[in-house]
Amino acid sequence: MRISKKFIMALLALTILSPAILSAAQGGDDVVLLEARDLSREGEEAQRRGLPILIMFSMEHCPYCEIVREEFLKPMLRSGDYDNKVIMREIQSDSFETLRDFDGKAITADALAHRYNASLSPTVVFLDPDGRELVSRLVGITTVHYYGGFLDEAIEQSLQRMRSLALNQLAD
Repeated sequence: MRISKKFIMALLALTILSPAILSAAQGGDDVVLLEARDLSREGEEAQRRGLPILIMFSMEHCPYCEIVREEFLKPMLRSGDYDNKVIMREIQSDSFETLRDFDGKAITADALAHRYNASLSPTVVFLDPDGRELVSRLVGITTVHYYGGFLDEAIEQSLQRMRSLALNQLAD
């Protein structure tokens, strides 16, 4: 049995192009995990909508951050299933960017990462509108197989905690 050159070329082309085809079928890069620039505004939105804020502290050349962003957070954003559950943002902790803190004052990304003890990347924190942690953070990525479940559980716990805090404020 002889395999034609055309068949081999077609197979090679399909192998090379299949990730791009799969990406296009899944929506490609139509979704962006927004960088946090003004946490006071994010806090106001979180307060208004009754949602927790998820912040992923990342570093520029961190392959694990890329996995969390591309394999978990972006698909969650793309699905729309989390629009009414959490506000997702990213802060690149090794940048020299200055952003606005929850109190409206300027702070560097590095100082903010230090405040949340996010020295390892990725570190995902779940915050209330004032910047207080709601539930246990996710540090690193130990196993890709369970990470999505850990992430979902932390989002649900954060949302429940936000609802509980709102009920307590109403009772006071």
